[in-house]
Amino acid sequence: MLVQCVLCTIVVFGAPARANAQTMEPTPTPKPFEAFSNSAHNLRDSIVALARAQIGTKYKRGGTSPKGFDCSGLIKYIMAALNLDVPRTARQQAVVGLAVNKDTSHLLPGDVLTFGKTKKGVSHVGIYIGDGKYIHASSAAGKVIESKIDRPYSPLIKMWKGARRMLSLDDSATAVTLASKGGSH
Repeated sequence: MLVQCVLCTIVVFGAPARANAQTMEPTPTPKPFEAFSNSAHNLRDSIVALARAQIGTKYKRGGTSPKGFDCSGLIKYIMAALNLDVPRTARQQAVVGLAVNKDTSHLLPGDVLTFGKTKKGVSHVGIYIGDGKYIHASSAAGKVIESKIDRPYSPLIKMWKGARRMLSLDDSATAVTLASKGGSH
């Protein structure tokens, strides 16, 4: 059975592109890991859906369940629902996954955004949902809310520091190592 699978894989991925019979133009060969890319896309959609489902849940310092969340508890809860293991605190979550440039054109839904005061490091996290918006457990609002990344500065709003990608959509990988080597969970 394994030999048949390997041979089938060689035939599918090793075959040259075929020409379309009507136009004689080459038919594009599917990407080798397209199914994995689609799976990562579906996981991103699930992360966003789970985050949106928590909007309105009360803020609770140290909270990790729909009875009440703090910012990192919300991230941990959503990722755990999809069997993705992330550390517990915002500071620990800010160093797992792949760093993403601080530019909204590089963000993908499901990326974890990091926030903090200027020199104090990361003290807040949220989940990017697209269109310059993210979902987070806000202590100021007292609940899980949706906010714009570029909202006006106020003393209650922490500055956007960057983003971490827990899932990849390209063909090189479908997930990254989420557990930090030195961090505790």
